[in-house]
Amino acid sequence: MGFIRDPDVPPPECNLWEQDCPRGEKCMPWDDTGAGWWNTVRCSPVADDPNAVGEPCAVVGSAVSGIDDCVLGAMCWDVDPKTNVGECVALCTGSEVDPTCANPCDVCTISSGPLILCLRGCDPLAQDCGVEEGCYPNNDTFTCAQELARDGGLAGDPCEFINVCVAGNVCVGSDLVPGCADATGCCTPFCDAGGPDGCDALLPGTSCVPWFEEGQQPEQCVSSGIIGACMVVP
Repeated sequence: MGFIRDPDVPPPECNLWEQDCPRGEKCMPWDDTGAGWWNTVRCSPVADDPNAVGEPCAVVGSAVSGIDDCVLGAMCWDVDPKTNVGECVALCTGSEVDPTCANPCDVCTISSGPLILCLRGCDPLAQDCGVEEGCYPNNDTFTCAQELARDGGLAGDPCEFINVCVAGNVCVGSDLVPGCADATGCCTPFCDAGGPDGCDALLPGTSCVPWFEEGQQPEQCVSSGIIGACMVVP
């Protein structure tokens, strides 16, 4: 049995996966509620001289307006609200059940809203992301994200979100970090589980615990060691 669409809610104009807008336009996520987060999609004009993936970009109005100067199949991401400047990031291609990214080291991230972004994959041991970014967990791999540490984010500090820890650290459950019982989670350093264990010196009471089960660590684009985090040994 199908669902009956609310007659007061118009259907989306376009399909992000199919990019089925008229020539000269592209299907883009945007916010039609004023809430400040992408909640639907619409056809927006492609700029006359659009910027390629990886190049700086600008949005019109705000990051959630759905109007920018990136090429077809890309959107302006990680936008500075003061300058409206960000970076062109590719949208995923394929389908929701079989998403792909042109760059094999990118990771297709599908959010609960209409966002299908090919975010840059990274190595948490090398921390090979850009300025003011960190390499953080994203499902079964790692992607670059803006570091949002404010007055904290160091080893042992409480955290609620992945990217509020200083780059090189990760937010894990409170039961995995000594002295973290009163918080939702705490930041702890990444470590190389294949090398000398220096975790106790970084965060007393912890050892370097592999992030993945044996044989499950992705080999592609992560090559500096065996990814681990300083945690209480389970």
